[in-house]
Amino acid sequence: MDIFLGFIGCIAAVLIGVYLAKRQAQTFSGQGFDPNSTHKLGDGELPTVNYFDYGDMRFLHLGSPAVQGSMKLSKPFDIHLEYQQRMMAWLLFVDLKKVNQLHSMQLGLGAASLTKFCHLNLGMQTTAIELNPMVIETCRQSFNLPENNQRLQVVVGDAAEVITRTDWQSKIDVLQVDLYNQDAERPVLDSENFYADCKQVLTENGCMTVNIFGRHSDIKQSVKKISHVFGDAGVWWFKPTKAGNSIVVALNSPRKLDKNQLIAQAQAIETSWSLPAKKWPKALTSPSLN
Repeated sequence: MDIFLGFIGCIAAVLIGVYLAKRQAQTFSGQGFDPNSTHKLGDGELPTVNYFDYGDMRFLHLGSPAVQGSMKLSKPFDIHLEYQQRMMAWLLFVDLKKVNQLHSMQLGLGAASLTKFCHLNLGMQTTAIELNPMVIETCRQSFNLPENNQRLQVVVGDAAEVITRTDWQSKIDVLQVDLYNQDAERPVLDSENFYADCKQVLTENGCMTVNIFGRHSDIKQSVKKISHVFGDAGVWWFKPTKAGNSIVVALNSPRKLDKNQLIAQAQAIETSWSLPAKKWPKALTSPSLN
C-alpha cells in the first residue's frame, strides 16, 4: 500500500508541475504582446518561460529541457555556474578599485546572474538586453532581479539591433554575450559582423566576454571570427568547462601580461568577491601570454 501511495504521489507532483507551468504561460500570454513586433524568434513565436526547483537550485527553461540559467536559492546574488564565473574574467584586466565606475552590458539575460552580480555585488552601471519580455518578468518575480533604477536598466530588445545604435558607440566597458534560443544548440549571433558591432560599443579599454556552447557550435571558428575583429593579441580563451562551455575574452586594446601578473590579479579578485578567480590563470590562454 505504501508503494502504491508513493507512486500516486509522484504522479500527482508531475501533474501539478505541468499545471503550474501552463498557468504561468497563460499569465504571461496576456501581457500585451504585439503580433507585429520585431522581437520574435525563428517561426515568429517566443518560447514559453518556466522554471523548476530542485533542492536549493532553481532552473530557468524556455519551453525545452535545455537549462537557460539557474540560481542557488540560499545565495541568489552569487554566480555559481562555472562558465558564468569565467564570464567575469574581464576583472583580470581592469583596475579593481575603479570597477564601480564602469558600465556593463549583458546581451541575453538568462536567469540574470551576471546582471545581478554586476549591479549589486560590483556596484556597476548595468544594462541588460533581452529579447523575451517573459524572461525579464520571470527573473523579477522568481530570480531576485531588482526593478529598474538609476544604476540598472533591463530592457526588451534585439541584441543585434541594439548594439548598432549610435548612442551606444564607445559607451560600454564590459560586454557579456550569452545569446541562445530555447534549444541552446549554438549561439544565436556568432558572425564576424556581429563581433565587429560588439567592438564598436566598447570603450577604448573595454572588454567583451562570450559564451560559446552547443552541439552545433564551433569554438575554433568562433575564436577565429573574434580574432579577425579584435586581433590575435587581444583575444584570450578558456579551456571548456565540464559542461562544455568555452568562454572567449576579447580586449578592445590588446595588452601583454605575464602569468605572475594574472595570478596576483586573480588573488585580489577572489579576496574581494565570491568568484574562484585563482583558478582562471591556469585555464586561460592567449598569444599575448608571456
